[in-house]
Amino acid sequence: MKKINLIIGIVFSCSVVFGQITFIINSLPAYTPPEDIIYIAGSLNSWDPGNPEFALSKNENNNWFIVLPEEPAGTIIEFKFTRGDWGTVEKGATGEEIANRQYIYGNGDTVNVEILNWADNSGGGSTAAGNVSILDDAFYMPQLDRTRRIWLYLPPDYDSSNENYPVLYMQDGQNLFDTYTSYNGEWEVDETLNNLFDDGYQVPIVIGIDNGGTERINEYSPWVNSQYGGGQGDDYINFIISTLKPYVDKNYRTLPNRESTAIMGSSLGGLISQYGALAHQDVFSKAGIFSPSYWFSDTVWMFAEDVGKQFDMKLYQLIGGLEGNEAVTDMWDMQDVLSNIGFNEDELFSLEVPNGEHNEAFWRNQFAAAYLWMFNSFANNVNEINAIEIKIYPNPVKDKISFADYKSGKQDSLKIIDIEGTQVMQLSMEHIKQIDVTSLPPGSYILIIKSNEITYQGKFIKQ
Repeated sequence: MKKINLIIGIVFSCSVVFGQITFIINSLPAYTPPEDIIYIAGSLNSWDPGNPEFALSKNENNNWFIVLPEEPAGTIIEFKFTRGDWGTVEKGATGEEIANRQYIYGNGDTVNVEILNWADNSGGGSTAAGNVSILDDAFYMPQLDRTRRIWLYLPPDYDSSNENYPVLYMQDGQNLFDTYTSYNGEWEVDETLNNLFDDGYQVPIVIGIDNGGTERINEYSPWVNSQYGGGQGDDYINFIISTLKPYVDKNYRTLPNRESTAIMGSSLGGLISQYGALAHQDVFSKAGIFSPSYWFSDTVWMFAEDVGKQFDMKLYQLIGGLEGNEAVTDMWDMQDVLSNIGFNEDELFSLEVPNGEHNEAFWRNQFAAAYLWMFNSFANNVNEINAIEIKIYPNPVKDKISFADYKSGKQDSLKIIDIEGTQVMQLSMEHIKQIDVTSLPPGSYILIIKSNEITYQGKFIKQ
């Protein structure tokens, strides 16, 4: 369990400086519909793009403006402007995605804003691949008495085969497939899986579940945070297990067993994915836990210890080095907890990427490696004919790998292939007992050794 240090001391009276901020939009695209209302959406309102409490008004100069509630000086907020939904979020001059705006509270500031473009008029339109569709715009969630948009990704060969497929359930569906609906760029799950398919890998069905806007925090944690809320995570996971999964299994060619069912998310979506996988190990066998918000509740540590390991699983944790020391430390602390309750190195993989940030671009770049590790027995379809599996250790690896039950020969050659099918290393194996892979970037790799008439093949993860 993570230790919490309580420091008891003398509390001195002090004054807290509060600041207020006024945003004034002094420039809009000329084509902006005059009847549309402009909203601010961000960390201040759970990224709700059309919350009426955060609608802008017109001032005496006919400019849109909003005065936000006071916050302590130094408080940082991230935000963007919309016209009521993420399909109308602001964009760059040529329709490109822009970074979140950021403001640090001072004291009574006024900020002038220029909006260059809107998503629905930027010429970009939907970026979702043709094998992505909306399963339902308003799928009913009886456990929460709400409705939600559900996305469906089908493998490229779904219609031309009679195969059944594993299913990956993912959070924050708005940001998975389509820049048009995203609020900070998309994961490009569809493009990534389609490219892997073209390279010979097998890919699953993916179900994307939109977050609930203002209900996102409530639904993505089973525990209550006194400042931010939460507490409906059990109901949300039960919706996936008891309502959504049975519907998907009934209407699509799935492999419904636990070995073929996975869950994935980022930030609070990573937290609820970790919770859902551990709490329901009889349903999920795999979890992608990206940039998890373990800070949200200290109960997460006791929960992991109490629930323990009940089944073999594949748990993939990811953190960026630029997400803050606490986030990085939390992930490695959870690595220790999960190891202590019985998950071994073949079941638990934790990766810290030094330059990784807490955003969709980072998660997008890491998605393929996570998928191939989680679904390795299903996904890998690039095996050499009659290849003999070779044991590689340590695995995952940071610097050098060795092999079990293999003696190098004079004519033996080795090649290493990355997840995109690109050869990244080739060398002669004569008198070589170890291979230095320090120069390889973090990710999943296939290693092939050709020895006379024998071919050896193995997989490893580079940390």
